[in-house]
Order: sequence, then C-alpha cells, then structure tokens
Amino acid sequence: MPGTRKLGRTTDIRMSMLRGLVTYLLENGRLETTVYRAKEVRALADKMITLGKKNTLASKRQALAFITKEEVVVKLFNEIAPSYAERNGGYTRVLKIGPRRGDGAEMAIIELVK
Repeated sequence: MPGTRKLGRTTDIRMSMLRGLVTYLLENGRLETTVYRAKEVRALADKMITLGKKNTLASKRQALAFITKEEVVVKLFNEIAPSYAERNGGYTRVLKIGPRRGDGAEMAIIELVK
C-alpha cells in the first residue's frame, strides 16, 4: 500500500525528500534511487500527472503546493500530462538494478513511461 513506508525519517523530513525526488523525476524523466523510495515516488508522481491531466486552476495550485520548482509545474501541465491523455494510470516504471556497492541497499531506476 503506497504511502505507508516511513523510510527511517519523520513525516516532515520524509515528505520534503519525496517532494524533491518527484520534482527531479518530472524534470529529468528518470531517477536512480533505492527500491523503497522509488515505490513511494511512483505513487506521488502518478498523482501529480493525474492533476496535470485535469488542467484546472485548482489542480495547478495543488501541483505548485507540492512540486518545488515552478518551471517543472509548467512542464508538467504543458508537456508531460498531455502526452498521457489517453492513458489511465501507470505513468512510471520501476526497474531494479541490483545492490549498491557501499551498503548493499537494493537500487532501482524509476522513469516515466514513453
């Protein structure tokens, strides 16, 4: 169930981290992180793209409240969301790439589906 992982952080720090990861994902199209973070980012990024598909003033304000860069919100509403107009969810994919060398954490790449 998405949104239930604590990731070893308090709520405000965790949400700040996830906001930054979602912003980076929407800005660049792909992101390399741990599997658990990627699964949390997937749920939040899908919600932001769904907001972009609505394309109302209220949805733009909600996206601006969550995404940390204004130019990423503009890109979301003008480029990313219209490309998924015919798709009903599943905007991101998580690919496992093996353990991290330093501490053995399971790593993954999360990317936007083309």
